[in-house]
Amino acid sequence: MPNKSHYKVVIIGSGPAGLTAAIYASRANLEPLVLEGVQPGGQLTTTTEVENYPGFEHGIQGTELMDVTRKQAVRFGTEVATDTVVDADLEKRPFTLSLESGAKVTCDALIIASGATAKYLGLPSEQKLMGHGVSACATCDGFFFRGKEVAIVGGGDTAMEEANFLTKFASKVWLVHRRNEFRASKIMAQRVLDNPKIEVVWDSTITEILGEPETGVRGIRVKNLKTGAEREIPVQGYFSAIGHEPNTKIFRGKLAMNDVGYLEVKHPTTYTSVEGVFAAGDVADHIYRQAVSAAGEGCKSAIDVERWLAK
Repeated sequence: MPNKSHYKVVIIGSGPAGLTAAIYASRANLEPLVLEGVQPGGQLTTTTEVENYPGFEHGIQGTELMDVTRKQAVRFGTEVATDTVVDADLEKRPFTLSLESGAKVTCDALIIASGATAKYLGLPSEQKLMGHGVSACATCDGFFFRGKEVAIVGGGDTAMEEANFLTKFASKVWLVHRRNEFRASKIMAQRVLDNPKIEVVWDSTITEILGEPETGVRGIRVKNLKTGAEREIPVQGYFSAIGHEPNTKIFRGKLAMNDVGYLEVKHPTTYTSVEGVFAAGDVADHIYRQAVSAAGEGCKSAIDVERWLAK
């Protein structure tokens, strides 16, 4: 629960975007409040080693990276509260946020950095092996599977793009799709079908990811939806590519967003459709979805807030 009832700046989310925004805002003497949300540290806490974040020659654990970033923000005067926003009144300023704890806080400016949640099949084995061979980001984790076989599930453009990307590293990519044709655009689908390192498993679903956290993924169990037949395919990695859901439900009807729910910002700034509300990171980015780009957007949002408040 927050220590005060009113803040100059409140930041929703504690991933790379939210905490970078907090570092910049606190160094500008704005004394921000960060509301951590349901996943303190954001999506990076679901991965193990992060090797593509600048400044760490030998990589760093995702949880450690977010821990040191949080400590850095706190050192400059950020207040962090383990609480979740359940409603937001953006009709008048100061804005009013209702929290899960029952508290209410008001703020002059709001930065939304609540991120997006990767969609998974909902298998218990997916959760058990998250960060141990299970991923939803080929760009982030494909490098770890150099010379190995991996599986990916999906049938849209994202799945096609990530399957092709994985062939840069993996010796073979098994693409599992529940129908007998892709939803993806024809050109993207054809690239997959023409790639000799990709084998498509049609009309099938994955029923279990095989392996243990200590040893990683060792295979997938696949069921053919037409025949009911099941088989195991030995792989060392599994990628979900069935989409992401931006964490913006409480802002529907209050802020401009696209059909999926990603917040619309006035590029190149982080301004949203409501004056005084800013957005940073995966909550507004459905293209790059990288920790470093999210951190950059967090930096921009804090600078935008500082200049807007000064006006």
